Amino acid sequence: MNWTTIIVATVALLIGFVVAWLILRYSSISLIKKANEEAEIIKRNKNIEAKEKFIALKAEHDKMVQEHQRKHQQAEDRLRQREQQLNQRQGDLQRQQNEYQQQKQKLEQQTQQIEFKQRETEKMHKQALQELETLSGMSAEEAKAQLVESLKDEAKTNAMAYINDMMEEAKQTVNKEAKKIIIQAIQRVASETTVENAVTIFHIENDEVKGRIIGREGRNIRALEAATGVEIVVDDTPECITLSAFDPVRREVARLALHQLVTDGRIHPARIEEVVAKVKKQVEEEIIETGKRTTIDLGIHGLHPELIRMVGKMKYRSSYGQNLLQHARETANLCAIMASELGLNPKKARRAGLLHDIGKVPDEDPETPHALYGMRLAQQFGEKPDICNAIGSHHDEIEMETMLAPIVQACDAISGARPGARREIVEAYIKRLNDLEDLALSYPGVVKTYALQAGRELRVIVGADKMSDKDVEILSFDLAKRIQDEMTYPGQVKITVIRETRAISYAK
Repeated sequence: MNWTTIIVATVALLIGFVVAWLILRYSSISLIKKANEEAEIIKRNKNIEAKEKFIALKAEHDKMVQEHQRKHQQAEDRLRQREQQLNQRQGDLQRQQNEYQQQKQKLEQQTQQIEFKQRETEKMHKQALQELETLSGMSAEEAKAQLVESLKDEAKTNAMAYINDMMEEAKQTVNKEAKKIIIQAIQRVASETTVENAVTIFHIENDEVKGRIIGREGRNIRALEAATGVEIVVDDTPECITLSAFDPVRREVARLALHQLVTDGRIHPARIEEVVAKVKKQVEEEIIETGKRTTIDLGIHGLHPELIRMVGKMKYRSSYGQNLLQHARETANLCAIMASELGLNPKKARRAGLLHDIGKVPDEDPETPHALYGMRLAQQFGEKPDICNAIGSHHDEIEMETMLAPIVQACDAISGARPGARREIVEAYIKRLNDLEDLALSYPGVVKTYALQAGRELRVIVGADKMSDKDVEILSFDLAKRIQDEMTYPGQVKITVIRETRAISYAK
């Protein structure tokens, strides 16, 4: 019984072991097959990712190659253009050299001909002199002495007659000359004295407004100074703010912008820029309106709109401390009076007098004298030749061709010679500030420049996309060195270079 049980147990154990082994083997095969399938899926995914990455890298590489090819093509185009320009300049130079050689040869031939003719003339003169001496029986010296004696008597007679004629003419014109002198004296004494300054006082209701104008950490006042180019002085003076700038247009823009900001109550950098832009447009319209009113008051018609705008700009310009528009109006009226006294056209004289200093208010800064530049502007905008000549010759840059020109010159001198009419110091001060701003504007990448604090600070605004922070430091150092070497100024000049980045988006 025990052996049977043992055998049965052993057989059952073997059967169980075999069954377990079969189950384990089937499970292992399933796991291996599943693992192989997962590995194949991973392999396919990796291949796809590798292909996508390869395609992206290839596209980026193609893009870089195209960019390099484009830059290379641009460089080749620039080089080709420069080569064409050099070839053209070389051809022009060769042509000029050929023309110079031809002119030189012609000049030498003409010189030789002139010398030959001079020798022939001298020879003929000597022969004629010898023949005259033979025929007259007198030498050349004796004939000269006899001729001089006869001419003396005739000259005395003619001189007496000439003196009598001059006396009669003086009697006829003395009345007219007296009137001219009286008019000059009246104009010099009756006109008011003009004084230009460099500051404007802006009055406020209370001192609380000062804090709003300054803004948090001074951001409002900095934004206003950057937008207008005017130094804004906020001190302990009650109920007023000082606007300081050498350019009257900037001061007017700053004054009107401050008035609108204080009235509206919304004062922040974005609002400041918006208001300043609107005010600049308003000032431009006011300039045009001033030009129109001036021409209407003086009875001048048919001026080109651009000349009318320049006449209006004279209101915001000064010459040696004298307001340019008042000077032009005064000169125009003087010219009309003098032209009437001389029997000339007073309308033309008034027109020339108004436009004689038009070259002092250009949109750009010309290198030519203002009289010549004003003459070119008048020619460009259809003024008549006698008007243009009077404008261009009132400082003797060109020759006077009509009677209108000396009248304009004299009246310009009369208006400028009034006691207290002009101040040399103001003109030199404004020129120094203009030179400061022009020096900074000559650098590439500079957007705007403002001379502040009576020329003791130069504020330079550069484009963030055109200069790096390192370039800003170099620009500041270079400007300081050039100002120190090339300009004359009292004290010291602070150079502040501002580089800021702005991001602008619109919500629609």
